[in-house]
Amino acid sequence: MRPKVSVVIPFYNCPYIEHALQSAFSQSWEPYEIIIVDDGSHAHSNLITPYLSRIHYLGKGNGGTASALNHGILNATGDYVVWLSSDDLFYRDKINNQVLFMEQNHLLISYTNFNYINAQSQLVQLNAAPLFPSHLDYLRCFLHGNPINGCTVMFKREVFGAIGLFDESLPYAHDYDLWFRAILNGYPPVMLNQSLTAYRTHEGMGTIKYFDVIMAEAAATNARYKNSLQHLISSMGG
Repeated sequence: MRPKVSVVIPFYNCPYIEHALQSAFSQSWEPYEIIIVDDGSHAHSNLITPYLSRIHYLGKGNGGTASALNHGILNATGDYVVWLSSDDLFYRDKINNQVLFMEQNHLLISYTNFNYINAQSQLVQLNAAPLFPSHLDYLRCFLHGNPINGCTVMFKREVFGAIGLFDESLPYAHDYDLWFRAILNGYPPVMLNQSLTAYRTHEGMGTIKYFDVIMAEAAATNARYKNSLQHLISSMGG
């Protein structure tokens, strides 16, 4: 039976939402459902209006990306959940290729390579994700930073029962925190080395506006899990 895929799009005052939606509608593997979680927006919500008959539109008070993702995940009914940021794009075969990869390898979490685009949707950089010569090198990378672009990740929905949802107390490092928990629970995200997402860089993005705060939160998250991860790496002969 063909797996069902839920696309969850957290939305907060984003002028690029139509581009994201069109990329979801244009998938070669049609999504089972597209869920937009409006995280208390006060701008650009009108751009979603023409699509309301084709999506599940969930509103909530402003609580940050982690809370919006969790709200979407808890309301998703597909076998797989994929996260699409409202300012990014999926390439046409994103869902198809990643679902097949996960099915063939019996995975609970996977992520992919990605390309950078700019505010005008022009290609800036191809294949921007780091690659690792071994699994131990991959795990060691988490001791120094987050090698996974959260907007490239696909989850088997059942995995959240094992590792929990995103930590809503972390406005920016919620994805880094979840990868640590996934690894330490025996479900490390596995990479499909294909660029299936276009990650948009623009002046309004949080990673530019709140860079110092993000770095501090990431450092605190790293400190919380570092010893446990080092112990795991040592047990694997690293």
